[in-house]
Amino acid sequence: MTSRATSGFATRSESDTSSDNETETKRTRKRILTGDRPTGKLHLGQYVGTLQNRVRLQDDYETFLLVADYHMLTSRLTKLEEIEQNIRDDVIDNLAVGVDPEKVTYFLQSRVPEIPELHLYFSMLVSVPRAMRVPTLKDHMRDANVREPSYGMLGYPILQAADILIVKGDLVPVGKDNESHVEVAREIARRFNELFRPIFPEPQSLIPEIGLLPGIDGREKMGKSLGNAINLSDATATVEKKVMSMYTDPKRIRPTDPGTVEGNPVFTYHDTFNSDKAEVAELKERYRKGGVGDVEVKRRLFVALERFLEPIRARRAEIERKPGIVDEILEAGTARARVEAIQTLHEVREAMRLDYFGA
Repeated sequence: MTSRATSGFATRSESDTSSDNETETKRTRKRILTGDRPTGKLHLGQYVGTLQNRVRLQDDYETFLLVADYHMLTSRLTKLEEIEQNIRDDVIDNLAVGVDPEKVTYFLQSRVPEIPELHLYFSMLVSVPRAMRVPTLKDHMRDANVREPSYGMLGYPILQAADILIVKGDLVPVGKDNESHVEVAREIARRFNELFRPIFPEPQSLIPEIGLLPGIDGREKMGKSLGNAINLSDATATVEKKVMSMYTDPKRIRPTDPGTVEGNPVFTYHDTFNSDKAEVAELKERYRKGGVGDVEVKRRLFVALERFLEPIRARRAEIERKPGIVDEILEAGTARARVEAIQTLHEVREAMRLDYFGA
């Protein structure tokens, strides 16, 4: 990991600037910023959308994983007692799927005070109409049952830009539905660089090829707040119950009726999680011809999901037997992230001429 100075914010000499440039040159790998709002245990939709990408990319990129507890405040002010356990569940689920803390820097948003300071500066660069045009704002308001956004909810994408740019993230793995947030970060980086000094990269989105995983109720997106998710930590009996209740082809009345595979959530899950591709192809052919019922297709899916989830459950149980592991990982990672954050704020304050009186 790149080492950066942690000294105060006094104006630097030309030799100091040269040293920083040499440090930047030594960074040979692109940097990823990814993260989660700690709103509960993670689910299959999040695995498809981001978690599997984290595991796949962690050897090739310098990765920072943000546990974004400040972002919970936009919609969960009445459930703050859940935050600590949610943070632990989030970290444990990431560890259980293979996000390695030796390769990835886990850090806690609320323990990096440079993030809200950078958010303040960035908020001066974004107009209210621009913030209100972020496509996901209406979805966020709907999911939180909010009629009018708070100032904090409206500024959600600007805070996300600070999350990304505090560590100078080059790439952000996101689902297609959140790409607009990365676009806001790009605009802010560009605007800051033009107004003051070129400090920030313009981050790009990394979008998984599969797109969104539908909910078990057939809705386009799986979500904890929607009650249509299969969690990575769900017990076998819970997974079975959820799979057997899954939405399929509504036009199909009898097992002998020809069914539609395209857009059918059960087959989307088979394509994603069933490693036996010959079995999936056979089921699709029989389903189209009316040669197999929904019950059998779901039973086969349940077996495939258990094959996928069992190793994750086992790793989760092993991690939970190690008291203090989450605290240790977050403490070490947050310390590393703060080195980056302090250096970034040093550069920002200097560029904005806010480094007076040795601040």
